[in-house]
Amino acid sequence: MRQRKRKHALTGPREEWLYGRQAVREALKARRRDLFGLHVREGHGIDERDEAMSALIASAGVNVSFEDARWFERTLGSVHHQNMALRTGPYPYRDFKELLSEIEAGDEPGFWLLLDHVQDPQNLGSLIRTADAVGVHGLLLPKDRAAGVTPAAVRASAGASEHVAVCRVVNIVQSMETLKKAQVWLTGLEATPDAKLYTELDYACATGLVLGGEGRGLSRLARERCDWLARLPMFGKVESLNAGVAGAIAMYEVARQRAQPD
Repeated sequence: MRQRKRKHALTGPREEWLYGRQAVREALKARRRDLFGLHVREGHGIDERDEAMSALIASAGVNVSFEDARWFERTLGSVHHQNMALRTGPYPYRDFKELLSEIEAGDEPGFWLLLDHVQDPQNLGSLIRTADAVGVHGLLLPKDRAAGVTPAAVRASAGASEHVAVCRVVNIVQSMETLKKAQVWLTGLEATPDAKLYTELDYACATGLVLGGEGRGLSRLARERCDWLARLPMFGKVESLNAGVAGAIAMYEVARQRAQPD
């Protein structure tokens, strides 16, 4: 593992900083991005107790530089960086139609997650982390008025974003139409009077779960494109869960059904 200390210029427009040990670990493991250099705070380095991280760094061939606390504050600000930052290329979004073709050619029915303008990076990161855990094949985000896979979202996902296939699309409703033509059945998560209990639906076929943004829920056009609407039962005083929790419950129901014997 090469180690050096020198001054570094700030990132350019096509570069970004990933921070937090787990986010950095998964980026090194996935190697989907360009990796330009790892920066570790002096006195908080990687030692023989973290052999797996050392092996990842060596395998990725990234240079390691040691910096003082002022460098981290000047470069990253007040984020919770855990004394580690990785300078990388931008997030590698997938092409939607190319990914759809790959999934259609696969051995199992596609499992999609569509986010209709989720704006909180923490919610997005949480949803991506669950999507990785349950085996979602593709995740769709609109380009406008929605959170993207920023370093904050990467950290919130504990680095799972580096393994999930995420597409940014111009129009989420048009993308829903494309999926429907490909025989993907779309279920919108929405607590409406006509919605079925989320456990009553069959997710064995090619499935897309559609989640609305914080507060507003599904847009009218997205709701109208769904084949079914599903609701979560609520037994307390509050009327809804946040997007990250609600999405996780629904995704695990899809995974549970698919894990059952035929």
